[in-house]
Amino acid sequence: MEKNNKLKVAEMFAGAGGLALGLEKAGWESVCCLEIVPDACATLKKNKPHWKIIQEDITKFVAEFPTYDLPEIDLLSGGFPCQSFSFAGKKEGFQDKRGKVFHEFVKLLELWQPKAFLIENVRGLLVHEEGKTFKKIIRTLKGKNYQVRWKLLNSWDYGVAQKRERVFIIGFRKDISENIDFSFPASHTYKPVLKDILNNVPSSLGAKYPKKKKKILDLVPPGGCWRHLPPKIAKKYCGGSYHLDGGKTGIARRISWNEPSLALTTSPQQKQTERCHPDETRPFTIREYARIQSFPDDWEFVGSLHSQYKQIGNAVPVLLAKEIGLAVKKALTIEKEIFKSIWTKNINSNLSVVRT
Repeated sequence: MEKNNKLKVAEMFAGAGGLALGLEKAGWESVCCLEIVPDACATLKKNKPHWKIIQEDITKFVAEFPTYDLPEIDLLSGGFPCQSFSFAGKKEGFQDKRGKVFHEFVKLLELWQPKAFLIENVRGLLVHEEGKTFKKIIRTLKGKNYQVRWKLLNSWDYGVAQKRERVFIIGFRKDISENIDFSFPASHTYKPVLKDILNNVPSSLGAKYPKKKKKILDLVPPGGCWRHLPPKIAKKYCGGSYHLDGGKTGIARRISWNEPSLALTTSPQQKQTERCHPDETRPFTIREYARIQSFPDDWEFVGSLHSQYKQIGNAVPVLLAKEIGLAVKKALTIEKEIFKSIWTKNINSNLSVVRT
């Protein structure tokens, strides 16, 4: 029987599987995916029935970790819930229960001791509490015997037709870090726009605008937003936001075929973050949402329409995940080869001594 030499990964907060699928496409083998939301777990099981899907709260999973009898892993990955740090949320950080689960992830690092970890989160994490939260996260991770590096990446630089900025934090265990030569993936030359990816999209359900809202968005051209509305209509539609500073370009936003989508949200109808179809006055459908997130067409989502949008909107774009997965795998593969070379050299040296 052929030995399986694939590097192994366990993922926490797996959601609908964007990160896990991307890592698999990069050559990683999934040991388990932990997720608490029933619909997301059902999505994972439907698409990857051979994966070990654990539907559980991470706090309970950590408390009962020995009972799961899981194998050693090379990588622990996951994006802990980001709403606590998002610009669109209340930004309560570690005061929010969802922010506190970061510490459970850290406990798993101590229990499992993987060679590396991968954390993904929103851009807002960098500036939460004037950067104090992020510094605390990095300091905590370094204190668990890992060499840590991070970078803000835009999915549009990696073959995804979407401007979606996310923070990636990568750590390598200090006992192997001196043999690690890791670099974040280089940006691609090719940057797709909507016309490149939204062709022959399978039909699917999609949200609809109320008549009153549709009538207003009918006035917005592709690539436009509230600024293209007549002043009286724009002022009424924007409400209190009309007098605020800032771009506000997400309001009444219609995407052009010749640009990438703005970052998809968990709801396609929110006034502050609208993503209207270029030609038709409607939100993107489920399958269009999935295409923009670089999910394959055969990846099915389970649950209500709202649940499906939420799963897709929360996901890591698959192609971006693949690029990160390839970079981490390359670094660990090089480390493995260096270790093998040193081991072989030492064995040969010892054999020479014995022969003498």
